[in-house]
Parts: sequence; structure tokens; C-alpha cells
Amino acid sequence: MDQDNIYNQLKKMLASAGGKYNILEEQIDLELQVEFFELVNKLMKEKDNTEYDLPDEEKLYHSDIDGEEKKRILAKLSNYKNPEAYRIIERFIDSNNKTLNSWAILALQHSRISLETHLLDEQQVFISTGLGGREEKLRYFIVCKLQNVMEISVAQKKLVQTEFEVSFKAYDSVVEKISFFDNYFSVLGLIPIDKSINNVIESAIKEANNYGGFINEKFLVTNVKILDSEEIKTYFKKKKI
Repeated sequence: MDQDNIYNQLKKMLASAGGKYNILEEQIDLELQVEFFELVNKLMKEKDNTEYDLPDEEKLYHSDIDGEEKKRILAKLSNYKNPEAYRIIERFIDSNNKTLNSWAILALQHSRISLETHLLDEQQVFISTGLGGREEKLRYFIVCKLQNVMEISVAQKKLVQTEFEVSFKAYDSVVEKISFFDNYFSVLGLIPIDKSINNVIESAIKEANNYGGFINEKFLVTNVKILDSEEIKTYFKKKKI
């Protein structure tokens, strides 16, 4: 949840990618992502010379084939530099298998990267977070706390909505949703990967604070997941904010 660390890591990835990258748009649990890429790497090490002998597509639809085996098939397909492997994964996603949908989305994205790397002969960088993103923007969950106020007023809510939307827009960013609870408010928003997260949020807080200074300047930001109220309160309590 260290916003400077998030931004610095993104800058390093951008530099290594030469400005070329692919962002996973969907919100997919990070533990599932780790499981997927661990299996992909394991299968790459096991790869033999039968790369074009694609797994039997029908196995993905058989009820007697368990989920773990289907995960393995999808992960294996995603490693192949073969357009047909990509199409197999695409057809599986279109079949609306809710149990393995997130896994299949990861496989499709990885398959696309594998193909592009092979066809364009240049390394592609894949950026994925728990909250996903859109186009060149990543999604963040931001929480601010009010200054010595137990509950936010109707006027302050309108002010927060207006000032955050205006400030985000100035940085080519988008406020998707603002929620208020107790003496906190959360912002779900999209911020360009090449913009400083700190600058975007601090600018919005500063503009809102021109009208009464009611927002604490310290804030929480993460791109891992949407936190619940207890997790938020625990974070601020530990930080003594």
C-alpha cells in the first residue's frame, strides 16, 4: 500500500518495456494470478518438442475432467506461440464457464503476449494488478479520513465529489466511484500508468481542503483489492492517523 513504491515499480517496468505494455483490465484475485503464473512457468520448464500438438480442446468441456486438469490445459495452451491455441482459449471463455472464467482470462492474456512476442520479435510486458485497469490506466482504491469529524455532511460530500472529479481529470484520470462511511470516504479511480499517484491524490485533497480543511492529508491507496470498512479502520489505527 506504499504509493511511492507502486509508482517507482511501474516506472521501472515502463523503462524495461520501452513504453510498450499490456494491462490486464479485469479485476482478478492476486492469489489466483500467482497460482496461474507459477503453473505457466512450471510448464515452460517442462516443455518438450511437441509444441504444436495442442491439447484436446474437448477435454475443457468434459464434466468428468476435473477443474485442476482444465486449469493445466488452459495454462499450457497460453504458452504456445500458435494462433489456434489462442482461439481455443477464446472459445472456452465464450462458453461462459463461470468457475474457470478468471483463469481463462489470464490464459488468454498470456497467450496474446506469447503470440505478440513471437510475431513481433520483441519482448512484451504484461502488467496485472488485483484491481485491473483500462487502456493505459490502472485502477486504484483510495481512502481518505476526515479531520476530527465523526460524520461527513451533505455539503462536504458534494464538495469531495466535485473536487476529486476535477482534479483527477486534470491528470487524465477518472473517478469511477466515491463512497462515504463514518468519517472516511473511498475513491475507486483510474490513473495513467505514467502519472504520479501521489500527485493525483494530493492535488484532489488540496483542492477540497480549500473549503474548510476537513480532510486529513494522509491517505491509503492500493491496487490489490477493495478493502472493507474493518480493514480500512485497522490500517488508519496502525498508522495512528
